[in-house]
Amino acid sequence: MRAAEIPVLLSRIAYGDEDTARLAVEDLADCVCWSEFLAGEATAPTVPFLLELAGAPHVPCKAELLELLEHICRAEQWHRAASSVRDDKRCTAYREQPCWEAASRAAVRAGRPVVAGLASSVRPEEAEPARRLLRALDEVPSFPEV
Repeated sequence: MRAAEIPVLLSRIAYGDEDTARLAVEDLADCVCWSEFLAGEATAPTVPFLLELAGAPHVPCKAELLELLEHICRAEQWHRAASSVRDDKRCTAYREQPCWEAASRAAVRAGRPVVAGLASSVRPEEAEPARRLLRALDEVPSFPEV
């Protein structure tokens, strides 16, 4: 999947039937949070749309969206890789990627009001993933400056 496909996938989540929306969330996860732990350049700009969709009353796959947001919040692979080579002056491979993670985590944090609203839902299939995401927001610290 490529970042250029993200708008189409967001549209499928917003306007597709339940099966179409769920498949689109899976495909979108491959674009913005590979293997559930690796944020990409397009992740942070996509997060506000994920939050908007999670808060929309007509979207059928809120649990999946909230789970994806939790994975994005917890992603720190680039920071780990960068810290392991930080002392190697010759290695310049990890200059931008940690910033992608920091921006993505900050974007998820900015959506806390939406998540808190979902956590108080009477629908357990929405409330429980929202509560897990709130716990992640509380547990996972902000990244240090890179």
